[in-house]
Amino acid sequence: RLKDWRRIATRYDRCATTFLSAVALAATVIFWL
Repeated sequence: RLKDWRRIATRYDRCATTFLSAVALAATVIFWL
């Protein structure tokens, strides 16, 4: 059970990291425009 929770947590963490990097990239593009 703990292993399943850890797998879900890492998956959500990866999604959050990807989302934040995408937001930062979009903010940089908007800033340069």
